[in-house]
Amino acid sequence: MENTNFNTNQQAETRNRIIDAFIEHVLETGKPPVSVYKFAQSLGIPEEEFYRYFTSFQGVKGAVWERIFDETFAMMHAQEVYQSYSAKEKLLSFYYTWIEVLKKNRSYQLALYEGHADFKKVTPQEVRSFRDKFRNFAKGIIQEGKANDEIVDRKYISDKYDEALWLETLFVFQFWLKDTSVSFEKTDVAIEKSVRLTFDLIGRTAVDSFVDLAKFLFQSK
Repeated sequence: MENTNFNTNQQAETRNRIIDAFIEHVLETGKPPVSVYKFAQSLGIPEEEFYRYFTSFQGVKGAVWERIFDETFAMMHAQEVYQSYSAKEKLLSFYYTWIEVLKKNRSYQLALYEGHADFKKVTPQEVRSFRDKFRNFAKGIIQEGKANDEIVDRKYISDKYDEALWLETLFVFQFWLKDTSVSFEKTDVAIEKSVRLTFDLIGRTAVDSFVDLAKFLFQSK
């Protein structure tokens, strides 16, 4: 058992070394490494050792995104008040916390993604794990929102709510990349306004209230 734990810890350490070295390379050169062979040499490991953890540099980028999500999620849940939040407040908390984590990696993000017109098309593979984790989180708050009538369950549409929140996440990221305001104040405003709009769209509207009244009046005949 001790050997197994040692090997697991050693593997995790090597994997993190690769990720950290990749980030450092991007920060120092403004671009990903030229080849896996040269990158592995700089780490003092054989090339095949790299492939034990990642099939390409795209996989390393994906690991960075996964790390960012995990840190965001942990920081968000560390707030005692988080569990008492509404669905809308939980989404706001995610975005505000996410931006705080992204700030630590801004130079890295700018080096890789600044100037791309459509982030979704540029990196569909490397954000897959981040996207999947976010959509699972989104589905959770959507269910909570439906349970307390903060979000309306609409036939054929409700199943797409998590995808709509993912598109909003891409919007927030692209806005933040371009934001030059002090302390990224404009990003905070963009988050607040976009989340408000989202919940206006997926929440209870005047039309929903009218339909409910019509159903009640019809059933009361």
